[in-house]
Amino acid sequence: MPDWIVEPGLTDYETAVRRMEARVAAISAGTADELIWLVEHPPLYTAGTSARDEDLTDPGRFPVHAAGRGGQYTYHGPGQRVVYVMLDLNRRGRDVRQFVAALESWVIDALAEFNLKGVIRPGRVGVWIERPDLPPLPDGSMREDKIAAIGVKLRKWVSFHGISINVEPDLSHYAGIVPCGIAGHGVTSLVDLGLPVTLPDLDVALRKRFSDSFPG
Repeated sequence: MPDWIVEPGLTDYETAVRRMEARVAAISAGTADELIWLVEHPPLYTAGTSARDEDLTDPGRFPVHAAGRGGQYTYHGPGQRVVYVMLDLNRRGRDVRQFVAALESWVIDALAEFNLKGVIRPGRVGVWIERPDLPPLPDGSMREDKIAAIGVKLRKWVSFHGISINVEPDLSHYAGIVPCGIAGHGVTSLVDLGLPVTLPDLDVALRKRFSDSFPG
């Protein structure tokens, strides 16, 4: 198992990136163990390497950070668990697609601990919740709300950045972006779905189910 750290309070984003980069360098050099780092950020938007200017609809609302990870715009803020995943894929298999699929599977397994069914969809990275309780989209298809975003970066085959899972964030904060460049579908959270789940509850579920997706 990697090291696990649950960071108290709100962590400044730029500080988090510097700490991740230092740890990734140490893992690559063989002087530090792998790490799963669980944090919470103050309200902010991050822009991945595929972010489009038009998807930042309210640029003055919160600070915007160029993340360097894959993906487009996403939101981080209080009530959202951000999971920074620093794993050595040199020994876990140098397969980016498999790694992202394992991250998605891990989130789905953790959500299942609360009897919630997460799904993945082709062309939409992340984990989604079907919403038959809400009006369908204009084309008649079922609306699906995003509950977890995934965006990773590799350096010498050591991963960083990772996952964000909505526990009880202010969902109105997503109004300043088109989340992950996907319009029409919405965003949700565990509490929004009527589940009285806390960040520590989710942390327990994540740790319990980690080895199912990342054995050894």
